[in-house]
Amino acid sequence: MPFRIAIIGAGWYGCHIGLALQSLGMDVEIFDKAHRPFHLASGNNQFRLHQGFHYARHHGTRMQSRDGFIRFMERYPTLSADVAENIYAVPNESSLMDFNTYKLIMVSSGLNFVELPPGGDLLTNVEGMVHTHERVILIDRARRYFGERLRNVLRFNTPVEQITEVGSGVLVNGRRYDYAIDATWGHRGGLRIPVIYEPTLLLYYETAERVPAVTLVDGPLCSVYPTEDANIYTLSSVPHTPLGRFDSSAAAVACRDTVTAELVAAKRDAMERQMSVNMPSFRDRFRFMGIQLAIKTKPVGSFDDRSCHVYRDGRTFVVMSGKIDTIFFATERILSMIEAAQSDMPAFEGPGIKQDILAPGAPAAGGIAVEVG
Repeated sequence: MPFRIAIIGAGWYGCHIGLALQSLGMDVEIFDKAHRPFHLASGNNQFRLHQGFHYARHHGTRMQSRDGFIRFMERYPTLSADVAENIYAVPNESSLMDFNTYKLIMVSSGLNFVELPPGGDLLTNVEGMVHTHERVILIDRARRYFGERLRNVLRFNTPVEQITEVGSGVLVNGRRYDYAIDATWGHRGGLRIPVIYEPTLLLYYETAERVPAVTLVDGPLCSVYPTEDANIYTLSSVPHTPLGRFDSSAAAVACRDTVTAELVAAKRDAMERQMSVNMPSFRDRFRFMGIQLAIKTKPVGSFDDRSCHVYRDGRTFVVMSGKIDTIFFATERILSMIEAAQSDMPAFEGPGIKQDILAPGAPAAGGIAVEVG
């Protein structure tokens, strides 16, 4: 009999894990309180398919992103597009590290780039720049892709009220499954590391020009990145995109749901000012369109960890989601844990090695005496 598995959350992690388990013959159901896939954090972000250049201060995140980038392109070749001009720039004064250190970290991580002359017509006050090959997620196409392939197992407008352990299974909304997978970015709890819930405000802009993607690194800086529409870009800022940091999901949701026009105007002004320090022509090139709101779940700490973790609590797996391209790591960890649980050996009374140790002069197998000395 195939395993019956309930997945809570129809974002990138829930949909990919569901599709992978389904392809292995497992009976999967995916629950989401929204009316479509990728409605919350998975669909409200910068849509960057990372290689790891954004995370100079965390080795694990770089490694997962580097490997996941290649695997994502192999597994989902039609769900992302190349960003023709993708620049990472290290500012002279506001970066937490110098340009040579940044380059050394990326080279030692196996990440390829081309060094560019600093500045040019677009950027000012930068110590150095690199050009890299990263991609943009085609979110509308991804929604349609997973919506079609998982159409028989997606359960929209269905909040999961309770997960209860029952012997060799779990009850999810009263129905029995062999396992449950929480892919809600920690919004149901169960994470074994301290986290904060961070409501965010992402700004959208329109332009008639072909502007490169620009990411200023490393530290409390900002970035401009294209979307699936070549004329629409996002503006994100480490200090100004967050609306707060909360210990509970409920408090973060309450903050997100009370954003005012005055707050948006203040955030917009702060973010445009910050970007204009190194891209003085920003306001001339871009026209403000609107916002997107989301909630990010992040580990507590200043080391910039965005790697993926999977925890098991009985028959429930809790995924601490990382970047989009670490979906493969999560799937492999879950499969490994299921395999380990199913192949647990029975308990033995004690080691039996004494039975295989021959005393001096005792006959070995076949009746031949063993001489010692």
